[in-house]
Amino acid sequence: QVQLVESGGGLVQPGGSLRLSCAASRSSNTMGWYRQAPGKQRELVATFTGRTGTNYTDSVKGRFTISRDDARKVVYLQMNRLEPEDTAVYYCYALWSGIGYWGQGTQVTVST
Repeated sequence: QVQLVESGGGLVQPGGSLRLSCAASRSSNTMGWYRQAPGKQRELVATFTGRTGTNYTDSVKGRFTISRDDARKVVYLQMNRLEPEDTAVYYCYALWSGIGYWGQGTQVTVST
C-alpha cells in the first residue's frame, strides 16, 4: 500500500508561482500529478515515465516542472506563470505493484 500526502496549494495571482509537494510512503518510478477543475474530468498534468523521463500536458509545457527527491520520497510540481485556467484540485498519483494510488488533493486557485 502507498500513502500520498500533497501540500503547497493555495491562492495565487495570475502570473505567480507555487510549488506542490507529494510525500510518499513508498517510492515508485511511476508517479505524477493530475488535476480536476469544477465540472471537468480529472486530467493528467505531469508524470514521470520510467526512471527519468517526463510527460506534460500541452497546456502546461514550459510553465510547469515535475521533479523528485528519491531519498526523501517526495515528488514536486513547480508551477510558474500560473493562469486562471490552472485553478483545480491537484492530485498526486503513484503506481505500485500494478495498483494506482491517489492523494487527498490540494486546491490551487489562480485569481485576482
